[in-house]
Amino acid sequence: MNHNHASVDAPFHEPLHLPQGAIRQAGGSVEWRVWAPKAEQVGLVWEREGRRDMRPMNAEPHGYFSLRESGVAEGARYMYRLGETCDLPDPASRWQPDGVHEASAVFFPEDYPWSDAGWTGVPRDELVVYELHVGTFTPEGTFDAVVPRLGQLKELGVTAGEIMPVGQFPGRRNWGYDGVYPYAVQNSYGGPRALQRLVDAAHHEGMAVLLDVVYNHFGPEGCYLAQFGPYFTDRYHTPWGDAVNFDGPESDPVRRFAVENARMWVRDFHVDGLRLDAVHAIYDFGARHILAELQDGVQEIARRQGRTVHVIAETNQNDVRLIDPPERNGYGLDGMWSDDFHHSVRALLTGNREGYYRDYGRPEHLAKALDRVFVYDGCYSPFRRRRHGSPVRDRDRTKFVVCVHNHDQVGNRALGDRSATYLPEGAQRLACGLLLLSPCVPLLFMGEEYGERRPFPFFCSFIDEDLIEAVRRGRREEFAAMEFEWGEQIPDPQDPATFDSAKLAWQWPEGTFHAKLRRLYADLLAARRRWPGLMDRTRTTARVVRPGADAGHDEVQEPTCSGHGGRLVGVHALACEETIPVTRTLKRELQHAHSPLQRQVRSCTSHDEGPAVLVVERGGERGLVAWANLSDRGTSPPTAVPGGRTCLLSTEAAAYGGARDLRRPVDAVLPFELVVWGETDATGKESIK
Repeated sequence: MNHNHASVDAPFHEPLHLPQGAIRQAGGSVEWRVWAPKAEQVGLVWEREGRRDMRPMNAEPHGYFSLRESGVAEGARYMYRLGETCDLPDPASRWQPDGVHEASAVFFPEDYPWSDAGWTGVPRDELVVYELHVGTFTPEGTFDAVVPRLGQLKELGVTAGEIMPVGQFPGRRNWGYDGVYPYAVQNSYGGPRALQRLVDAAHHEGMAVLLDVVYNHFGPEGCYLAQFGPYFTDRYHTPWGDAVNFDGPESDPVRRFAVENARMWVRDFHVDGLRLDAVHAIYDFGARHILAELQDGVQEIARRQGRTVHVIAETNQNDVRLIDPPERNGYGLDGMWSDDFHHSVRALLTGNREGYYRDYGRPEHLAKALDRVFVYDGCYSPFRRRRHGSPVRDRDRTKFVVCVHNHDQVGNRALGDRSATYLPEGAQRLACGLLLLSPCVPLLFMGEEYGERRPFPFFCSFIDEDLIEAVRRGRREEFAAMEFEWGEQIPDPQDPATFDSAKLAWQWPEGTFHAKLRRLYADLLAARRRWPGLMDRTRTTARVVRPGADAGHDEVQEPTCSGHGGRLVGVHALACEETIPVTRTLKRELQHAHSPLQRQVRSCTSHDEGPAVLVVERGGERGLVAWANLSDRGTSPPTAVPGGRTCLLSTEAAAYGGARDLRRPVDAVLPFELVVWGETDATGKESIK
């Protein structure tokens, strides 16, 4: 049989989609290339030697235009002229020094003198992620100002900084998700060269840098993509409008635009990973999903550079296809977020049952999140009124990122208020302990490690007055749609004072609660590196015990809520029997964590049931056992002291600001206390440091 593949493939023409932007060539010249199928002609308007020069660009197949010039200096300003008079910045601009509406600038990333030649990255099982917003992390709000704080993050135990989006956005104040130039680094943060310096410095400290990138939408101001080509499609709709065109007619250049952007961050800026924003809003029904194509493109660069690079999806879909390998019909990503852990912890500690929190609030929810990662793994979600998610089963726990705070869960509260302002100190310590007890990858949001009290509200700095008012109105409507009754309390996102209020205090004076909480975070992060039970990510079990709930006998409840035999099991058992209507007249009372009403709402466990204690085992038979009192009342131990084990840590130890004296026997579990039991070494002591 003659297998003549060439003759079979011959009739099929494959378009060539080269990278866009101003790119220096091997001989030193610069080549501009832009995809503009909507334009009959395109010119390069180039500011050269104090004058503006317009040069016609060469038309290429499939809507591309290009031009090559010699003697181009870094920083040279240029725009593209579509037709006769329409001058617009470059959609693939590497630098917008004067803002989103002004000329683009040439940037040569290869000129940076990197000093990280021996850097190979951080393995996934060693990731401790610290999410930060450059504009509010320091008073200066720049990349360079982050560098002096890297040592403190390393000392804390952080191994990877995750930077919120840096693609050029309008003005100087924004979370970053309104970016309109995905290739250009935000000018007010210091621009592209400053980002290279930050990444280089992080690698010198032994820390990785992950970058938050946005491929599900573009911002509403300064986005001129639609004037160049069909970057958007009305076949699907997102919360931001028409979806990005990843699977419609002329979608190949759009896909290449996104994939090349992801590759650029790894190649030109040496970032160690990408956090893909809200991938559930990326629509692609093609045979090969854009996320799989993006992962392949990124990993090709990573292999070339000899580094470990992580591509992690943010999603609320609980869909394991994101991390499953292609041979299992997955996209092959390195990790994904799991919101269920955060929601379970928050609903328990705050009593919040509004919006999607109605799906959480029982101790069994938290037990299942620790035991099986997803609480909703194919079972019925009361909030969604349908089945939701897929089971994790034996998948690697280091492929899931969990948190007790992140920018969304803080900033998408009415006031952007942090838990340090409404949770008692013991509950904050418990949240820390639960997070770092999880076998998944922990993520900290800047400031949580010392109980930052300054808020992180939503802020922006648009120019268009109609857009500003639309954003104000939209925030109120968004909360109403999610059934949160916060609409009238939202700070004005456009007010500079809203942005200024989010600047971190970055203070933990010795002897204060802030210093003691930070010490707890540091000690538990050290324990994750050194205690075999916490280093073992494969064996974790969790159950709920209510000591003395039934005539002196402990009541044990296993996590449920999974589909079985064609029917739902345990859904009603996990629902909160005591429902307290949350109305506007109760809001002020609910904001005070110590109020009787807050304590009543906080726990779905009645006083007749007794306090719920979570019992977690990590690392198998000879591993660690932890007791977590999820109540604001003390209780007797949920089980006998594990044989051969001693108390290794208590979140209520005096060193962390609690009332536990570790020299005395643990004959009761204090309110909000987490106690860790384990075997000691030959010296009789298990060392954290």
